[in-house]
Amino acid sequence: MTSSVPVGRTTAIPLVTWEFRRASSADGTTVRLPHDAMIGEQRGPASPGGADAGWFFGGAYEYRTTWAAGADQGLRASLRFEGIQGDADVYVNEQFVGRVQGGYVERELPLQGVVRWEADNDIRIEVDNSDQPNSRWYSGSGLYRPVHVVLRPPVHFAEDGLRLRTLALGADAQVEVAYEVANPSSKTLSVAVELWDGDVQVACATGHSGASGTGVATLVVGRPRPWSADDPHRYLLTARVEHEGEVVDERREWVGLRTVEVDARQGLRINGHTVLLRGACIHHDNGILGAATHCSAEFRRVRILKEAGFNAIRSAHNPMSRHLLDACDELGMYVVDEFADYWFVKKTAHDHADRFRDTWRQDAAALIGKDRNRPSVVMYAIGNEIPETATPEGVALAREITDHFHAADPDRPVTVAVNIFLNVLVSLGASPYKSGNAAKPTADAKPTSMAGSTEANRMVNQIGRMMNLVSRLRRADKASRDVFAVVDVAGYNYGLARYRKDVKAYPNRVILGTETLPGDVARAWSLVKAHPAVIGDFVWAGWEYLGEAGVGVWVPGKRAGLSKPYPYVIAGPGMIDLTGRPDTSLRLAQAAWGALAAPAIAVRPVDRSGQPVVRSAWRSTDAVESWAWRGCEGRRAEIEVYSADEEIELVLNGRSLGRRKAGARHGYCARFRTPYEPGELVAIGYRDGAPVSRSAVRSASGPLGLRLSAENGVLAGDELAFVAVEVADADGVVEMLADDQVTLTVSGPAELVAFGTAAPATEESYVAAAHTTYRGRALAVLRPTGQPGTIRLLARSAVHGEAETELVAARADAHGATPLTACAVGLPTASVSAAEAD
Repeated sequence: MTSSVPVGRTTAIPLVTWEFRRASSADGTTVRLPHDAMIGEQRGPASPGGADAGWFFGGAYEYRTTWAAGADQGLRASLRFEGIQGDADVYVNEQFVGRVQGGYVERELPLQGVVRWEADNDIRIEVDNSDQPNSRWYSGSGLYRPVHVVLRPPVHFAEDGLRLRTLALGADAQVEVAYEVANPSSKTLSVAVELWDGDVQVACATGHSGASGTGVATLVVGRPRPWSADDPHRYLLTARVEHEGEVVDERREWVGLRTVEVDARQGLRINGHTVLLRGACIHHDNGILGAATHCSAEFRRVRILKEAGFNAIRSAHNPMSRHLLDACDELGMYVVDEFADYWFVKKTAHDHADRFRDTWRQDAAALIGKDRNRPSVVMYAIGNEIPETATPEGVALAREITDHFHAADPDRPVTVAVNIFLNVLVSLGASPYKSGNAAKPTADAKPTSMAGSTEANRMVNQIGRMMNLVSRLRRADKASRDVFAVVDVAGYNYGLARYRKDVKAYPNRVILGTETLPGDVARAWSLVKAHPAVIGDFVWAGWEYLGEAGVGVWVPGKRAGLSKPYPYVIAGPGMIDLTGRPDTSLRLAQAAWGALAAPAIAVRPVDRSGQPVVRSAWRSTDAVESWAWRGCEGRRAEIEVYSADEEIELVLNGRSLGRRKAGARHGYCARFRTPYEPGELVAIGYRDGAPVSRSAVRSASGPLGLRLSAENGVLAGDELAFVAVEVADADGVVEMLADDQVTLTVSGPAELVAFGTAAPATEESYVAAAHTTYRGRALAVLRPTGQPGTIRLLARSAVHGEAETELVAARADAHGATPLTACAVGLPTASVSAAEAD
């Protein structure tokens, strides 16, 4: 690590390379952060986390690294953790400096009196994530988000020391920047604030800071270019603290000028314009990479979701990573950042509900401080499916948390995601609950487990559409109205049946569909368009995730529970699968949004034709967008064509199979049946009797072989390479029924960090070099080692031969990232000027 730190600049030094050891082993290995220890653990039916954790085991781990400190220039040193999965004890030079708990919250530990200046400093972190389940989904383990040493001069901007607010947008923008300076000597300081658009300074102001350390600078920006998801334009904000003409600290960050307003009459308005949220709920894991928050993986996820038609993400159910927020800021994606999945009532055996009352204010401050200057974050969600919200004690706490968020950040509305069905259960006394004073709990008042979201969702799956009847009940209104009254936006999880009634009954209530079943997206979107008070809809789920194994998987047979046994690993409801490919369920949403240019042809698995299947409410179809079902000639093919066109004609090998109604009045789907035969299947869309669109799928023909296709051929810095591995014919048509085990070999300056598929059940590891394709596909992820050069990836299989591809690794800078770009560290480095930053 570099040891030179300039005076007058707060600097964050990423600690990337660590020695890693499982507590159960004497042997260690070298890892680079971000690192998910759980993804490399064994899986099995004896996993204490069970289906919630995807049948992975937890564990206890040791991480060690060395930081070479420069000269003592009066700098304040601290360790900043963006997230650790598991309770972590931190030691520097064998001295205990603090404990980090919470999984998703940021913590900074001061190192005063511990650092050895001009010497190596040993850092050791003991992480214990062995108690499972600690979440209702796959959590990952260890140092899965970045770690930095932060060095600050004695006089410096506080950690959350720049607070930008866009007060008005018009011909000019009125911008307020509040600043807070740590000033132990009580010197009289001047603070200069500037806003840059590329290499042009568009506004500046100067203020002063005395003993209080606080002040406000007002900027006027002429002809502003506001930030929105459609035009994510950003400015560079720079601020300097000066004493007697000398710069003693400087801060830089990307910002956007953006206003948010919401009410029941005009809905959600961004920069004065109405916006309807086409939302994706996502968990924090990155598929086969596990929980590790690689910057380029987070950017890839946002890019794919945006290309699919989504314009909003709801983090489920925890604060987003900085890298994911970087991607949303830069690429243009509205964010509902969520605070917690539990309050003081446990949902799993080893969550931290028992300490929520003691830590929520500190955790909320960390979330708000991370999000405050982010233009992408347009709303906070203070909780998800919190059963306490059906009780007076829970409502009182909801009001207290909402008031806290409003006081800290008055510009963003607050929502809470309520599972109305769950609240009805609680109101009926279906779950044990001990009440107490939310603000002043008695010494013997202990939280007790009550029906959590998983149990409620299990019931929902069994009841199916009966849920609509429950949500229409007067008791459903009574169980949710009090908590909805204390937030700005009422978040409805699976509550579509209440929309029309509640819009009339509560004319000032703003409604957001915070979770909707994939099959209900079209109906939900029609309600969003019909009622200004309904500002958007978030589908569960936009992206596939690990854990909650099998809840959305259609399985062969006649009976199955909601959760599926080992070796099921994924949840199953994702509109984008575990490897980043679109699922057929996405096409229904795109048709409803008006984002589907041509008919989308999908076929239920022909190899399972005629077999019984257990469906799930969290998956609208098991159809696949393929006509390549080798060996299935003559078997019945059930075909689904998704389109906003009025009619669909289906043509197989030049022979018309007839026309069927589609479009909004027919659920955007036309269905056909025909005996399977290889060849070409064509769908033609009609409006007013005339053909207006066309698409086709083909079967694979001739010999099959391996094919490699890299999404990005040149890797800059620490950028990951995502390489598709396919079993396909000479024209690139992927065969569904010719899966093969593939072994990968990497040469050159890169390493294989993940290899896997979208298979709902597997016993193969995502960290091994061999994996069996699923429906003809797998995904390999490579990470550069930091040296420039040519990377070669060779794939071999027993049946389909081999394939090879080359990539190029570009040279990284000293920290492995380019300063002030999307994947830079969260605090500024000293190597770039405002003019150079763009």
